[in-house]
Amino acid sequence: MTKRQENSLLFMWAVSLIATLGSLYFSQVRGYIPCELCWVQRIFMYPLVLVLGVAYVQKNPHIALTSLVLSVVGGSVSLYHYGIQKLKFLSDSAPSCGQVPCTGEYINYLGFITIPFLALIAFALIAGTSVYLWKSLKEEQ
Repeated sequence: MTKRQENSLLFMWAVSLIATLGSLYFSQVRGYIPCELCWVQRIFMYPLVLVLGVAYVQKNPHIALTSLVLSVVGGSVSLYHYGIQKLKFLSDSAPSCGQVPCTGEYINYLGFITIPFLALIAFALIAGTSVYLWKSLKEEQ
């Protein structure tokens, strides 16, 4: 395993950990109740902390495909969630999401940074690094 691959694993783990701690901060400290789409995003982010942490400790860059799949699916949910918050034609047809509406915005920094946007950025960083890691493994062979 090269030093770049090791750093890539560490970076992906750090991004997933920060995203997980951020979501826990919003729900446990700030008291924001997650909507159903937020829970789905958590289902794809939280395991990445454990999976990537173990991969980093074991120096196993072959986890790239697993992290890519989890981050692409989670990122797709984040993109849809962000879309129903910011795009009128999607928010009009958005399904009701239980106690908390998925179209609600607890935060809206600079007019575009919402919680699903933050999750989308984290998933995109992990997906991009996973692609890089996967390609570096292919080049070694």
